[in-house]
Amino acid sequence: MSGVCNANGAADAINRRVLALLSARAPGASLGMDSTILADAALDSVSVMDFLLEVEDAFDVTVPLERLAGVKTVRDFTAVVRALQEDGA
Repeated sequence: MSGVCNANGAADAINRRVLALLSARAPGASLGMDSTILADAALDSVSVMDFLLEVEDAFDVTVPLERLAGVKTVRDFTAVVRALQEDGA
């Protein structure tokens, strides 16, 4: 049972950190896990790439661009980051 708690705790920490990084790029936006990165955060393509690089540095992962094809929301994106961390990418 503690493995599940640790996994949930790690997921929560990733969620919080990604939201903090995104919020720093979108001051004034009210963002949550179901917010869309492009529309709700109002990021342009350059800002999205800067955000992606910031997340890669923060979590020590490399996000292949093909993994982003279906990503629309913060929840989608954090799922990719968690999967990459679990895979040791």
